[in-house]
Amino acid sequence: MLKQKTLKESFSLSGKGLHTGLELTVTFNPAPDNHGYKIQRIDLEGQPVIDAVADNVTETTRGTVLSKNGVKVSTVEHGLAALYALGVDNCLIQVNGPEFPILDGSAQYYASEIERIGTVDQNAMKDFYIIKSKIEFRDEKSGSSIIVLPDTDFSLNVLVSYDSAIMPNQYATLEDMSKFKDEIAASRTFVFVREIEPLLQAGLIKGGDLDNAIVIYEREMSQPDFDKLADVMKVPHKDARKLGYLNHKPLVWPNECARHKLLDVIGDLALIGKPIKGRIIATRPGHTINNKFARQMRKEIRLHDIQAPIYDCNREPLMDVNRIRELLPHRYPFQLVDKVIEIGANYIVGVKNITANEPFFQGHFPQEPVMPGVLQVEAMAQVGGLLVLNSVDAPERYSTYFMKIDGVKFRHKVVPGDTLLFRVDMLTPIRRGIASMKGYAFVGEKVVSEAEFMAQIIKNK
Repeated sequence: MLKQKTLKESFSLSGKGLHTGLELTVTFNPAPDNHGYKIQRIDLEGQPVIDAVADNVTETTRGTVLSKNGVKVSTVEHGLAALYALGVDNCLIQVNGPEFPILDGSAQYYASEIERIGTVDQNAMKDFYIIKSKIEFRDEKSGSSIIVLPDTDFSLNVLVSYDSAIMPNQYATLEDMSKFKDEIAASRTFVFVREIEPLLQAGLIKGGDLDNAIVIYEREMSQPDFDKLADVMKVPHKDARKLGYLNHKPLVWPNECARHKLLDVIGDLALIGKPIKGRIIATRPGHTINNKFARQMRKEIRLHDIQAPIYDCNREPLMDVNRIRELLPHRYPFQLVDKVIEIGANYIVGVKNITANEPFFQGHFPQEPVMPGVLQVEAMAQVGGLLVLNSVDAPERYSTYFMKIDGVKFRHKVVPGDTLLFRVDMLTPIRRGIASMKGYAFVGEKVVSEAEFMAQIIKNK
C-alpha cells in the first residue's frame, strides 16, 4: 500500500495570465492527509478556497475554469497535471488573481519545482480507484471519446485529429508516470491562427504570444489581414504565403500537440479526486469532454465508494487453512476464514467460501438458508485477528477477544454459493494490547456488511 504524499515545502512561480494578461503568482503549499487539491484566491476578501474537483468546473473554453460562490480561477490544468503525475495527493494552491500564470504554455516549470523540493510520505494510505471494467464516454457530435480500461497502473493513449495539412493526425502515449517530466511536461499549448481573432473577440488570450503557445498557420490569409492580426498580437509581420509554425521556439517533439493534449487529460482527470489505476484511451479530447468524463467518474466512485479487493482464485494464498490454524484457536464449526490472499502493515484481505453444508444453515433458515449477520462479523474479526497475530512472536501464546462493536450494517443477504471477501484495516496503531479495526465484507463488488470493532490481545496463561 502506498502512502499519500504532499510537498516537502512551498514553491512559487510568476508570470502573465494567458487570458487576462495580468502578472500573477501561484504558490503550491504542503497540505495535510486527505486534503486533496484546493485553490485559494488570496487577492480576494476572506481568501476563499475552491475545491479542485470536476463538479466545480463551470467553463471549458480554451482551459479549465473552477468556480464556487462566484469566485473563479482558470488555466489550472497544467499545474494540476504536474501534481497528479508526480504523485502529490494533497496540496493547497494559492494564487493572487483569477488564473494561473501560463509560463511557457507547458507544465515543465511546475514539474521541475516539484522535483526540486521533493515530496514527503504522509500517514494516510493513497486511495486508488481501481478500474475493473470498461467505462466509456462519447460525444457523437464532436466525435470525441474517452475510454478507461482495467490496468495495473495509470497510463494514457491520446489520439488527435484536425483538418490541417500542417498538423495531421497525431498520437501520444505515456505508460509510466515517472516519465511525465521528460516526455510530456514540456509540451506547450497550441492554437490555430484562424482561432485567434474569435478568441480575442471573446475577451480571451490577452496574454497569449509566440513564447507561451505553439501558433499554427495552416490556411493562407491575405497579407493585409495577416499583418493586421500580427499587429493585434504585437508580433513582427511575416509573409502570409508561408504556412507552418510561427512560434519562436521550435517544436520539442514532432507530436508535441498530441503530447500537450495528453497533459491536459491528466490535468482534467486530476479533478476526479482520487488517483486511478486504469488505462485511458482518449480520441480527440478537449477540456469539455475531459470534464464530462471526470464528472462521470466521480459518480461512478460515489456508487462504489468502497471497492472490493481484487481476488484471483488462481494465486497461491499468503495463508492457507493450516497456517490460519497455527494463529487462531478456532476450530470446526467456528473457524470462519478459509485463506488470506493479501496482507500489509495495517490491512488484511481474507476469504470465506459459503457452502450449503455450513452447520448454521440447518436452523437459519431451513427453507431459506441465510448466513447470520453475527457470524459475518465474527468472520471479519477473525480476519482482523490474523492481522494482529501475524505481527507478534509466538502467536500461539496469544488470543484476541472482542471489547466493542460499532457501526454494524448488513446490506445484502449471504447465501450458499457466495464467496465472502473480507477487507479489515487497522484504524489506529495497537496500544496496550488494544486494536481498533474497520472491516468490510463483500460478495462480488457489493458490500454485504461492515463493522468497526475493538479487540484486546491477551497472552494465554
